[in-house]
Amino acid sequence: MAFNAPEPVAELDGGPVGSPNPQSPYPPAHVSSWSSDPIPVASERQAIARRPVPPANLALAQQQYAHDPVSRHDSSSSRSSEHAGIPRLDYQLYSPPLFELSPDGITISTRTSSNLVENATALAAFLRAQASVPPKPQIHVKASRPTKTDFDIKLNLMSLLVPEDRRMRTNYIRCVGEGELAFRGSHQPGLMPAVGDGGLEEWCRLFVADPAEPKSFVLTRTVAHLDTMFIEGQLRSLISSTGYKGNLSITFPTTHARVVVRSADKVHKVVTSFKTMFKPKSKYDVAQAIWPFATAPMGTEGRQFTVQSEESWFREWRDPIKYAIVTKRHGWVTNEDKLEVLMEGKGKGVQPVDWDME
Repeated sequence: MAFNAPEPVAELDGGPVGSPNPQSPYPPAHVSSWSSDPIPVASERQAIARRPVPPANLALAQQQYAHDPVSRHDSSSSRSSEHAGIPRLDYQLYSPPLFELSPDGITISTRTSSNLVENATALAAFLRAQASVPPKPQIHVKASRPTKTDFDIKLNLMSLLVPEDRRMRTNYIRCVGEGELAFRGSHQPGLMPAVGDGGLEEWCRLFVADPAEPKSFVLTRTVAHLDTMFIEGQLRSLISSTGYKGNLSITFPTTHARVVVRSADKVHKVVTSFKTMFKPKSKYDVAQAIWPFATAPMGTEGRQFTVQSEESWFREWRDPIKYAIVTKRHGWVTNEDKLEVLMEGKGKGVQPVDWDME
């Protein structure tokens, strides 16, 4: 089975830390560790925000793409969605054949022997295709007291990563560089091997040539430069204005964030006590699909946004969120809520709620 990327995806190969890669149009890496955690905790979010975002050098990216027979595709056969109101993406890529989505919605993976484990060219093409669609970042706000949950709402932020004009997309692939701890074909993080300018194709070649069984290759979709701390602060202030005094949890989960290609287990699992025997002996966690919210962290001079700023987004959604809170919503806050605010004024001028009333 052949997999062809529906969009050109630029690639940034990690070179020596702090040293520019002469073959890359993008800034050098300035991180010393490699993390593929799709839901970073607060202490890790700043590290993700420091990862470099490439300039929108679309002409160069398209030129490189045109000379890549693996990733090139016929634009007339694109399967990108044309449905109004949702990002224009090839949504079939989220559920490729032989892959299953984990119960938490974070990872798609396969344990079936396939061409991807045996053919480096096919694996690289598949991973580039997977890198051409973003993860699904969300906001989850839950308010509760000992005896009840007062409201439990979610918002989808994926549209903030995908501009309407495909030519303005700045997503790219970044491979681990020298000096960065990562799973490079072992059961624990290390600094070797290094592939220099070999990039994704060379890592795929090493994976396919690795005789270890079982083995796995991981691609992580990552959101860059979204200031979740700013959004959280605005939400807490908004909720406080309703008079709410209960326990409040605000998290930023990201689903559809990991793609894992595994070789099939060749030993039958008999009892659960032997689970450790079947953990991948050879793990390659060396590639990230970076989807920038902005070109730099909040407060950086000249910062530009893929779609809109955090402040602009919150101004648009403040009243729909507030209306969902005071009506004790359990579910998603969507564009329909925004329309009701614009057309009917819902959420405007809402008074503090008596939360003690059942």
